[in-house]
Amino acid sequence: MPRLAILGLAILALMTHESLAADIQVYSSGAPAQVAQRLASKFFDTSGHRVVLTSATIAEMQRKLAAGDKPDAIILPAPTIEALDKAGSLLAGSRMDLARVGVGVAVRAGTRLPDISTPDAVRKLLVDARSIVQPDPVGGGFAGAQIAAMIARLGIADVVKPKASYKFAIGGGTAAVAKGDADIGLFNISEILIDKGVTLVGPLPPSLQSYIVFAGAVHAASAAPEAARAFLRSLAAPDAREAWTSGGLEPLGL
Repeated sequence: MPRLAILGLAILALMTHESLAADIQVYSSGAPAQVAQRLASKFFDTSGHRVVLTSATIAEMQRKLAAGDKPDAIILPAPTIEALDKAGSLLAGSRMDLARVGVGVAVRAGTRLPDISTPDAVRKLLVDARSIVQPDPVGGGFAGAQIAAMIARLGIADVVKPKASYKFAIGGGTAAVAKGDADIGLFNISEILIDKGVTLVGPLPPSLQSYIVFAGAVHAASAAPEAARAFLRSLAAPDAREAWTSGGLEPLGL
């Protein structure tokens, strides 16, 4: 085959690949967003589809969707995804569970790591702390409600409340710990790990721990449903396990 013809076929193949590529709009709550962004780069290399990821609190995502936003894919806590599915907002059969995350304790980087190995140790830490920051229990997030329930189980809600401030990790919560404005931060483990100004002491003890399961689904009005579905499948693929684990989440079904 003449060299010019070969070059023409190569250009045609490139143009075809580019014409099939899509920009996928993905909405994600904060906890899985960093892992999804990391895996999005790998997905682009293998598929040509570019992922544009928007991260915000669950409440903000719900407001955007209620206002008429139509992303291609959504990654949110499983109960929120289930509610959207029942409302007809999602493509039938597109939902898949991706990972779960537990609650961890954060302190300012470089400070001594406290003992959190037992419920009694956690109780002492929270009672002795000068100030604590955590997600708002009524602010539209699941972690805040779970943390409030944990503190209530320890029987110290009245002691903790006067010295607690409410901020989401992505809304300045971990930054408050990094700056020394709060002694202790209680957040999703994945959100603690991405802030270099804080150190993850560890997860809460098993008897105090609770998890948020994150699921993904394709929006019913997606402009690129097949590409969106392919991206979600890549998040649930066996070779995505390391990314989830290093990001502080436990992959499900991989």
